[in-house]
Amino acid sequence: MAAGVALGVAQLIAGLIRGTTSPVISVGEWVIDHVPAPVKELAIRQFGTNDKPMLILGTVVLLAVFALVIGMLAVRRRWIGVVGIGVFGAVGVATAVTRTAATAKSAVPATVGSLVAAATLMFLLRPGPSGKVAEGASPAPTDRRRFLLGVAAFGAVAVAAGGAGRALARRFDVSSIRAAIRLPRATSVAPALPATADLGIAGITPFTTTNRDFYRVDTALVLPQVSPDGWELSVKGMVERERTYTFEDLLGRDDVVERDITLVCISNEVGGPYAGNARWLGVPLANILDEAGVHDDADQLVSRSVDGYTAGTPTAVVMDGRDALVAFGMNGEPLPVRHGFPVRLVVPGVYGYNSATKWLTGLELTTFASYDAYWAARGYAQQGPLETLTRIDTPQGLAKLAPGRVPIGGVAWAIRRGIEQVEVRIDDGPWQPARMGDVANGDTWRQWTLPWDATRGNHQITARATDGEGVLQTEERTPPLPDGASGWHSVVVMVS
Repeated sequence: MAAGVALGVAQLIAGLIRGTTSPVISVGEWVIDHVPAPVKELAIRQFGTNDKPMLILGTVVLLAVFALVIGMLAVRRRWIGVVGIGVFGAVGVATAVTRTAATAKSAVPATVGSLVAAATLMFLLRPGPSGKVAEGASPAPTDRRRFLLGVAAFGAVAVAAGGAGRALARRFDVSSIRAAIRLPRATSVAPALPATADLGIAGITPFTTTNRDFYRVDTALVLPQVSPDGWELSVKGMVERERTYTFEDLLGRDDVVERDITLVCISNEVGGPYAGNARWLGVPLANILDEAGVHDDADQLVSRSVDGYTAGTPTAVVMDGRDALVAFGMNGEPLPVRHGFPVRLVVPGVYGYNSATKWLTGLELTTFASYDAYWAARGYAQQGPLETLTRIDTPQGLAKLAPGRVPIGGVAWAIRRGIEQVEVRIDDGPWQPARMGDVANGDTWRQWTLPWDATRGNHQITARATDGEGVLQTEERTPPLPDGASGWHSVVVMVS
């Protein structure tokens, strides 16, 4: 109960003080920052986009077990309870103040919560009217009733404090501010999509991914609520002129462009869901860097999020003429909060872990030799060009089908190179060319489909792609770590 009160009160304090978090969140974020990369990949494979709720649940469960053990010991030795709460508070404070964006106030929720928890424990363990209970003896019935009433009262306090804290935290929400923003018109609009970009085959991922369905993989347990008022983007490091831009500066520029670009997460397995295509609105990143004057020997661009996350992108990549963007719009509306509002990076042809920084606040020119960004320091490749991959969307693996005509289809991508052709093989039969959807540029995925006359039995369907440079997708199967998954995607279906 004392631990529950601590969490409730800490949540209340976090709701009162902007920029602070509850101990559960700070501990969870510490785990994310320090867990080995293979464990992170395992969590994403097992839980997908539910990995963060599962991490929070696991943290609470571990805390409950810890509190249960300490509580049992504290009945006999009160000092053990005080020490246990001290440990709980110290962990909460340590994980809060060591966050990259931490300030002095970051320690307040865990500190106040642990102090209130200690007082709660002492109150619940105080001797009742019948006198002091002997060590190891059971309390008298009147003491037990008094204890249960105390537990009920403190339970109500914990629930009320936690609920009030969550309610208070909503006042930091920037959704209403986001909804009031009017995006500028692009001076360079995206080319019109060909009528056959989306083949209209049921089961194939739509060519344009809605904001709601676009994948989300990041290190933030709580979505940063960043108001455009007061937000700034700094450009510093190995540049001739350090620059600072406000949100209004970006929206008011005369070089706002609109582009269709597919993004892919490094955690995406062969056939995985962590890829999406959207129409982005923003300012060319190369223009921003040109205004700062990049030094010739600055081979890495480090982008920083408001929560301390960093990504390292090869400078040559964002300066080679591709449509790398400092983006503030997504599919015709301001960036959703979960996708980086107010500003993020979008760099075609590079995995998101080292290019697609959300809640962007800083750009620093440096070198790969002198700095490892967040995931590079955890074993991922410093540079992550996208692999050519094909995904079978329909039929899904282990699907039960009826004999007859069945459409096979999916998407393929080789960003910057484009997809020339996808081929499909049934069991050990010949490779057959699929019908391809048209695309406006090589920075997006491409739909494909092949009609199949399914016969009874179990069948393996395999797909492979050839990129726009005539290079066939590799058959070699590799995991996402350290530089992206590769291999042909196959599914087994049952026809009866």
